[in-house]
Amino acid sequence: MSFKRCFAPVVDADTRTLILGSLPGEVSLAHGQYYAHPQNKFWVLVGEVIERDLVGMDYSTRLDALLEHHIGLWDVVAEARRAGSLDSRIRDHASNDLIALVDTLPKLVTIAFNGGTAARIGMKALGERAERYRLLRLPSSSPAHASVPYADKLVLWRQIRQFN
Repeated sequence: MSFKRCFAPVVDADTRTLILGSLPGEVSLAHGQYYAHPQNKFWVLVGEVIERDLVGMDYSTRLDALLEHHIGLWDVVAEARRAGSLDSRIRDHASNDLIALVDTLPKLVTIAFNGGTAARIGMKALGERAERYRLLRLPSSSPAHASVPYADKLVLWRQIRQFN
């Protein structure tokens, strides 16, 4: 079981919504990019939310587009042991210091969790601080979470728009 580390947060002082995943999967780690697996629907879902074709952009332009729409991105797990990419295989994890990050975001209103693992670990890391924000527990954009049809995921992910 190999040791994995998350990427740096993608945020700025104007971030109003912070989307938190769990820990990048193997393809994302190999590419050094959030949600790099072609079957992960993150960029499609968020693109529909902000009405931009994020999939058609290069990675740095995608990140810029998120920030233009006041959306930040990070993971709840700083580092962990994990074989493969499944959240269920995360072991011995250390959480990111979410409180330190949110304290640097004066306009933050909403924290959205991409999947159940992100929500569980993130809520624990935020503790009572979570009460200050609107919280969205979204279905995972991962291809491993195919039990929820895309159309149903999109309805829930569009909640980001009403808070942004």
